[in-house]
Amino acid sequence: MGKRENITGIIAKLPEYKKKLKELKEIILSNLVMVSEIPAPTFEEEKRVEFILDRFGEAELQNASTDEAGNAVGILPGSEGKDNILVVAHVDTMYSEKVDHTITIQPEYAIGAGVGDNSLGVAVILTLPQILSHLELELKSNLILLGASRSLGRGDLEGLRFFLSNTKLPIVSGISVEGIQLGRISYSSIGMIRGEIVCTVPEEYDWTRFGAVGAIITINEVINRILEIPIPKRPKTTIVFSSIMGGTTSFAKIPKSAVLRFEIRSESGEMVHEILQQIEDIAADVSYRSGAEVSIDIFSQRQPGGIGFSHPLTRSVRDIMRALNIKPRISPSTSELAAFIDQQVPAVTLGITNGERRDDDKEVIEIEPIFTGITQLVGVLLAIDRGYCIEH
Repeated sequence: MGKRENITGIIAKLPEYKKKLKELKEIILSNLVMVSEIPAPTFEEEKRVEFILDRFGEAELQNASTDEAGNAVGILPGSEGKDNILVVAHVDTMYSEKVDHTITIQPEYAIGAGVGDNSLGVAVILTLPQILSHLELELKSNLILLGASRSLGRGDLEGLRFFLSNTKLPIVSGISVEGIQLGRISYSSIGMIRGEIVCTVPEEYDWTRFGAVGAIITINEVINRILEIPIPKRPKTTIVFSSIMGGTTSFAKIPKSAVLRFEIRSESGEMVHEILQQIEDIAADVSYRSGAEVSIDIFSQRQPGGIGFSHPLTRSVRDIMRALNIKPRISPSTSELAAFIDQQVPAVTLGITNGERRDDDKEVIEIEPIFTGITQLVGVLLAIDRGYCIEH
């Protein structure tokens, strides 16, 4: 009971922290612009990582370096240094260097490719040493800051997975920082498999056979068969078709290839694999019947797990959000949190501000809520650092 009472001391200081953070507006936005304007598609994050390491060096962080997975790592030593807290933001975005990365700063908004997902998250972690210094806060624990590479899509959280699997520093808690949405609190992960179903018509295909069709009709048959799979209400399960690609520019040509991107999500890891088996059987059957080659490429997987709603870390986050008038948006995650779960490290994912058009190269985020979001992050760091988030 004493520790639950003591967190009120942190909560009482939050309004003061938020007010002082606004004095760093120019620095935070400057870092946001500079990070955002460096293209960092998955597997090509080197230039953005170099910029982060330059900032870590300016902050005189210890061991500021990149590792074999291409992560940017820096350590802010604590006054005692017995424990280690890991704060991570994924460095990569979904936009190639061919996309215009110019960022527009307006009085109320920042606009541009990947500005919320996840350039803001990266800008926050590389500014965090200055933030703590400005607030005159010194943690007892070591603060490990990680710009994680190879997180999205086929990256499959490779950067964070590598770091957690190879670090010799015991991590007591982790925080994954996402630019959007403010109020997001994820503390558990659902089971997930993400992949592509690829349909290819071979060169030697016999177009005179009965029912001969092109790749689009064949992939459509796969979709129809998948839609017939019975989906349980418990555990909650869903199959998502995210995109279908195929066809030619000519009306006269029959398409010879098509790709369907899909995702299976469930509260049960067993259910995810059971549905995947059914999809594999469907692909094999359609391939046999049509004569086309239908294959499945799985490139991302998650196991369900995480901490509970009543875990001290989760409760502390909710207390801090309530004090800052942030409405919690509780949802399971398939992002960096999954890597923490695999290593049994208590962790949460937090959002920093509000935004929209997330999958658009003209993504929009709100500037004013950023200071509330960072205050929230500081409060959670202090709660972890002072031992209020440990499950006994």
